[in-house]
Amino acid sequence: MKLKYVCLVAAAAWAGSVAGALAGDPAEGEKIFTTKCKVCHQIGEGAKNFVGPELNGLIGRKTGSVPDYNYSDANKDSGITWDEAKLKEYLLSPKTVIPGTKMIFAGLPKESDRDNLIAYLSQFGPDGTKK
Repeated sequence: MKLKYVCLVAAAAWAGSVAGALAGDPAEGEKIFTTKCKVCHQIGEGAKNFVGPELNGLIGRKTGSVPDYNYSDANKDSGITWDEAKLKEYLLSPKTVIPGTKMIFAGLPKESDRDNLIAYLSQFGPDGTKK
């Protein structure tokens, strides 16, 4: 019984650390979006495709699936559905995660920047309203 309890506590601690690792500050993420992403992407109500696709409802969306955006074959064929962990990996090095992507962004080396940006992007539903 005691071993079962210890395992349960360890599993809960591990799950909490994974969730905590992906937590970020949306306000800081908005600053990153404005300085690093907004030159190519739009998000929020009324967002349109620009140099890059609009980013509303990004979490849970398949790559290469925004209507009327001309994706590379690499993006269309990657088979990736964005979740926080995959997006965090992509934001570190886009061309490593999707070789052949058109995205010329070099990546965000600071983990906290990636966490904060993901927290900001995650606020927006598919229609651009904040959740």
